[in-house]
Amino acid sequence: MTDQDNPAPDESAQPPEKSGIRRKSLLKAALVAAPLPLLVGGTTPVLARDQARRGGKLTPTPEACDPGDPPTRQQTEGPYFKPNSPQRSSLVEPGTPGTRLTVSGYVFGLDCRPVPNALLDFWQADVNGAYDNYGYRFRGHQYSDAQGRFSLQTIVPGLYPGRTRHIHVKVQAPNNPILTTQLYFPGEPRNNTDTIFHPSLLMTVRDVGGGREGTFDFVLNVRGQDPDPPDPPGGTWAAGTSYQAGDTVTYGGTTYRCLQAHTASSGWEPPNVPALWQPL
Repeated sequence: MTDQDNPAPDESAQPPEKSGIRRKSLLKAALVAAPLPLLVGGTTPVLARDQARRGGKLTPTPEACDPGDPPTRQQTEGPYFKPNSPQRSSLVEPGTPGTRLTVSGYVFGLDCRPVPNALLDFWQADVNGAYDNYGYRFRGHQYSDAQGRFSLQTIVPGLYPGRTRHIHVKVQAPNNPILTTQLYFPGEPRNNTDTIFHPSLLMTVRDVGGGREGTFDFVLNVRGQDPDPPDPPGGTWAAGTSYQAGDTVTYGGTTYRCLQAHTASSGWEPPNVPALWQPL
């Protein structure tokens, strides 16, 4: 398949950003130096899915959808990409060292409609900052579902000289060019010194139990397929509700028990956060 950013993109080739400081830019800049609080009240970056529910039309911008934003930022593939990764949504095996991480979100088109069957190919370093260049450890691809959703089970990647913590990904809508980019973690000291890092590619990340959970919505330079983003499948679970350990809810026909106290937020529905909800 043909990659739309080969050879590696020159940062100077990116369209110039409009002058002035937008609310989203301030939020993203703040995340470079400070960890993101739990998604309980307060202000957090706006996910593309939230703008879509309001009926807004998008420019292709990751994670937030403000009018006038620049296109989704492409980033270098780097020296460690390896084609023909196995199809799988989990990159961890029993006994794999490292802090468990779930990355989930949606793939949208310009019109805020989900893109089903989008290819997402992930690769990253292990807990020691090393890439497997002989096999396919911490490499794998998957496809977004009919509602444009994806979910990756992995670990927090380790650091290696010259780079901040990051995950590589290629995203391709069917029969369209490939977007190659990288996802970053808020609050990492090396975000300030990594010359490749860009705050528009920060995930929304929080600590849950003994692991971490992140969300990121990709917005591609294509048109989506469905008239609207998916609505929750129904049940007693509701965003904005404060739940205590032991509480039970229903969602999508399944009953769940709350494992730890939290305030529910959009994007963190029971099936997406097994550290918070246990199916019964």
